[in-house]
Amino acid sequence: MRTEIPVLDLSDLAENAPPEAVQRAADALLEAFGTYGLVFIKNHGVDRGDVEGVYDAFVDVLERPTEEKASWGGPDIWYQRGWTPPNTEQAVVAGGQPDFKECFFAVGSELDPRCKRFWPELYADNVWPDQADTFKDSTVALSQQVHGIGLRLLRGCAVALGLEEDAFTSLVEGGASLSRVLKYLELSDDQLGTGILWGEEHTDFNLLTLLPGGCFYMNGKRVATPPEGQVGLELRTRPSAAEPNGRVVPGRPPEGCIVAQVGQQFEVLTGGRFLATPHVIHAPASIGWTRTSFAHFVHLHGMVPVAPLAPFASADPEYAPPVLAGTYGIKTLIDIGLAPTSELDRLGYRHYGRLADIRAREE
Repeated sequence: MRTEIPVLDLSDLAENAPPEAVQRAADALLEAFGTYGLVFIKNHGVDRGDVEGVYDAFVDVLERPTEEKASWGGPDIWYQRGWTPPNTEQAVVAGGQPDFKECFFAVGSELDPRCKRFWPELYADNVWPDQADTFKDSTVALSQQVHGIGLRLLRGCAVALGLEEDAFTSLVEGGASLSRVLKYLELSDDQLGTGILWGEEHTDFNLLTLLPGGCFYMNGKRVATPPEGQVGLELRTRPSAAEPNGRVVPGRPPEGCIVAQVGQQFEVLTGGRFLATPHVIHAPASIGWTRTSFAHFVHLHGMVPVAPLAPFASADPEYAPPVLAGTYGIKTLIDIGLAPTSELDRLGYRHYGRLADIRAREE
């Protein structure tokens, strides 16, 4: 399969890789993340059978009653752990149209417990279904493996941009990185041709997203051959003078590759050198199809400012003012309909009542 999007060999970023291999990876990352906001990765070590095992266990879990699923997390923690019901999350620019999916969120790595005081929803504990050890264990294992790939890519990105190797990895340790297993839902006859998308066009708000590849199902049975036509991931390239709206290109990876794409936090940190990937998920043009997918979201530590790093800072106010990553997360979750707008009232100084009580006693 020919593609314009660079394919990165992850072995080029191994600890003992020769300089020419590291440079080859750096060149691929600069082109991929600078133009497309996305790179294909080969020799990543993720076993396809393990990924499918997560999906099989997830599909089984989704067969449980809605009342039971609703007890796994919920709006009190902004759906950041456990089950998210269909028609809940919406893209910021989607005009109110929710994504046509249901999800399950979990973390696989240790989070900084200090941040739970400030952002309890973003740093919530995992919530698992009862009697679902296979689902739990396989999801956590895949999350940890893919997170490790993300860290290796971040080290490669730092080298590519002329920074210290740990420039980015040091900013994510203890951060609220999490994984999502999801199922895109089957369209009915009357929904075909109505413009419903599995995922509206959006950019991820985290630092880096890793996608080990989904599975298509026809009438509930997993199939190896995807449906025909425009379906799945599609992305928009960086705008240019010749193409002011960017160019829309398919994002389906070559056989055996996984995908990594840039989030908003990475675009800001690099002052726009890397592009947060505008992408959309198209549904098939026929009934009977569903799809499972796994996404791992690498996040900055909550106390890290989301602002261009010193080498990329400029007088351009596009990425100003800075905001802590945890607060950035609150604002985004409000924007996509998962957190209530009342959370904005919790930001900043909240102790005005103390002075008001003193003044009232003096009257």
